[in-house]
Amino acid sequence: MNQPDLWLFFVLVFGIIVLPGMDMAFVAGSSLTSGLRGGLMAVAGIVAAGMIHTAVGASGFAALMLWWPAAFNVLLLAGAAYMVWIGVSLWRASRTVGATGAASAAAVVPLHRIFGRAVLTCLLNPKAYAFMLAVFPAFLRSAEYSLATQATRLGIVIALTQTAVYGAVAIFVASAQRWSGASARGQRWTMRGVGASLVLGAVATLAFAWRPAVAG
Repeated sequence: MNQPDLWLFFVLVFGIIVLPGMDMAFVAGSSLTSGLRGGLMAVAGIVAAGMIHTAVGASGFAALMLWWPAAFNVLLLAGAAYMVWIGVSLWRASRTVGATGAASAAAVVPLHRIFGRAVLTCLLNPKAYAFMLAVFPAFLRSAEYSLATQATRLGIVIALTQTAVYGAVAIFVASAQRWSGASARGQRWTMRGVGASLVLGAVATLAFAWRPAVAG
């Protein structure tokens, strides 16, 4: 793969990552409930999960989803259920926002737990698997580099793009929260909006990504 091909891969990766979805909503929700540190920890977890996706994609294991629709649907259900759970949790946490606009200590999630939840969110994200099945294999083979080296190069592009996009989301949401700190009502409705978006996103994901069983 030459340099222009790598730039094309970056453009495709950026186009996928910048679309609002599970990962972006989780980063935004973590930034709302746990501030900038929580948002950046969520970004770190998503980047770590992205590396796992890259390794799975390079191994060819993800291609099993093409021949086993039931497995993909199980993953889809798990991801949708997790989106709903996070969305409902955000809605509940919005009730703890006090007069100063900050969540109560009971609503603050430890950073290591945010990291773990971010990893799980990304690993259950059907959009990531769709990308790994439809786009990643086309760039994996290279006449210049070994499979491992090429997968590493593509993984670095994915990780840097995730860091830039989701990091910007975390900084923006945390900064907006800080500037509007006096408006607890505004923060409550923002958290509820993110939570509702996750629930609606789960429904939309099931409706549009569900794969019918292959007739025998």
